[in-house]
Amino acid sequence: MVRLSNNLVGILNFITFLLSIPILGAGIWLSKQGDSVCEKFLEKPIIIIGVFLLLVSLAGLIGACCGVSWLLWLYLVVMFFLIVILFSFTIFTFVVTNKGAGKALSGKGYKEYKLGDYSNWLQKRVNNNKNWNKIKSCLIDGKVCSEFHQEYIRDTVNELYSEHLTAIQSGCCKPSDECNFTYVSPTEWTTANSTSSIPDCGAWGNDPKVLCFNCQSCKAGVLDNLKSNWKKVSVVNIITLIFLIIVYSVGCCAFRNNRRDHAYWK
Repeated sequence: MVRLSNNLVGILNFITFLLSIPILGAGIWLSKQGDSVCEKFLEKPIIIIGVFLLLVSLAGLIGACCGVSWLLWLYLVVMFFLIVILFSFTIFTFVVTNKGAGKALSGKGYKEYKLGDYSNWLQKRVNNNKNWNKIKSCLIDGKVCSEFHQEYIRDTVNELYSEHLTAIQSGCCKPSDECNFTYVSPTEWTTANSTSSIPDCGAWGNDPKVLCFNCQSCKAGVLDNLKSNWKKVSVVNIITLIFLIIVYSVGCCAFRNNRRDHAYWK
């Protein structure tokens, strides 16, 4: 029973070690094969996460199974900071995603999104040109609006208005309803008869690489999508946090066992 905690820490970290290998491999593959800005944007975080998990799991594995107290102590310190960071990040995501929601339109199946409705911190992130160019590149590379066009190509304008579009489809792939553009296809609209002075209307272009990617509504749609995803991630974070606290507690028992063993042999 005394060594149970050591064995449990060893097993958990062996599983983490195995999981870190495909994560690291994916990051290296992206660094070699990735051509787009979006892919290159992802490669470094993936490699860092993979290396971090690899080193931490090795420290925990060797420390628990081989009785190396200083490695186990280092593992527990890193785990403690990881728990603090994850807890802080979870609270932060709840705070910054607390504001913002799409506006329901009468007779429409989708909502429209205003950038000013979201938290100032999120607005600053997407209003930064460097950040937005990366996000825009991801949207274009991901063919979000190309797929939107193909999915609703047979719709009449009234049928399109009744569709339940995603926040990004509504904000980035079609002009705002306030522009009063004439419908040609889901991603092609005639602007000739429009008298709207709304900045988003002037930013619209029928070019597949332009559309409304420079619109405030697109940034708002991205933030609404981010808000939804972050809330889901927060649930996963809470579960992960509970798991890490359990592993940390077991690790503390293993560390105490190692010290007791060393004291006994002295």
